[in-house]
Amino acid sequence: MSEQGASGSTGGPGRPAASWGEVALERRHATERRIGVLLVGASIVSVLTTLGIVGVLLVESLSFFAEVSPIEFLTGRRWTPLFLEKHFGVLPLLTGSILVAGGAAIVALPIGLASAIYLSEYARDRVRRIVKPMLEVLAGVPTVVYGYFALLYVTPLLRAIWPRIEVFNAASASIVIGIMIIPMVSSLSEDAMSAVPREMREGAYALGATKYEVATRTVVPAALSGIIASFILAISRAIGETMIVTIAAGARPQLTLNPLTGVQTMTAYIAQTSQGELPHGSVEYQTIFAVGLTLFAITLLMNVVSGIVLRRFREVYE
Repeated sequence: MSEQGASGSTGGPGRPAASWGEVALERRHATERRIGVLLVGASIVSVLTTLGIVGVLLVESLSFFAEVSPIEFLTGRRWTPLFLEKHFGVLPLLTGSILVAGGAAIVALPIGLASAIYLSEYARDRVRRIVKPMLEVLAGVPTVVYGYFALLYVTPLLRAIWPRIEVFNAASASIVIGIMIIPMVSSLSEDAMSAVPREMREGAYALGATKYEVATRTVVPAALSGIIASFILAISRAIGETMIVTIAAGARPQLTLNPLTGVQTMTAYIAQTSQGELPHGSVEYQTIFAVGLTLFAITLLMNVVSGIVLRRFREVYE
C-alpha cells in the first residue's frame, strides 16, 4: 500500500503533475513547427512563381532575340511588328511609358506628400480617421473605371482648354494615373512621418519653430527614406498600369514627348496584342515577352534603387 501511495503521489493513474506542462509545451512546439513549415512553403511557392515568370520571359525573349538584334530592339525608333514592313525598336513604347509615368508623378507626388504632411502634422485625430480611409478608397476603384473616367471626362475638359488635343492622349492618362497613385504616396509617407519620434518635434518647437517649419525642416527630412521609397513605388505602379493607358492613351507607338498626342505604352501593347490572334511561336508573338522582359527589368531596377535609397537615408531611432 505504501508503494502504491508513493506511486499515486507522483502521478496516480495518469502522469505526474509536472509532466502535463511538458506535454503542453511539446504540443506548442509541434504547432509552431507546423506553422513554420507552412510559412516556408508559402515563401517557396512565391519564389518558384517568380522564377517561373522570369523563366518564361527569358525563354521566349531569347527566341525573339535570336531573330532580332538586341541593339535594334533597344535603339530602334520605329515599332511596327504587326505591319508588313516590320520594325522592332522599343523606344516608342519606352518613351510612351516614361511620358505617362512622368506626368502621373507630377500629379501624384506633390499632392500625396502635401496630404501626408497635413494628416501627420495638422489634422486632428478625428479628421485623420475620416480623411485617410477616404483617400485610400481611391486605391480600390477598378482601373477600368479610371480609364473611362479619363476618356469620357478628363479628355473633354482638356480639349476645352487645348482644342487641338487628340481624343486619345497621354495627358489625360497621366492625370488619372496620378490620381490613382495618390493614396500610395500619401499613406506610405504619412506612416513614415508618424514614425518620427515626438521628441524631435518638441525639440523644434522649443527652439521657436513654427508648425510649418517643424513639418518641412524636421519631420520630412527625418522621414525622407520612407517618403522617397513611397515615390519610387508609386512611379513603379504608374509604369505598370495597363487598363487606363489602354483605354485613354491610345495605341499609336511614336517617339514623342508631347502629352497632347496619343501614345502607346509597353503595358498597353502587351494587353492589346496578347488576345490570341497571333500564331504561337512567331516573332510577332514573342514581342510580347520581349516587351514584358524590358518592363520587368525597369521595375526591378526601380526596386533596387528603392532599396539603396532606404539603406542610404534610413534613420534609426531609439
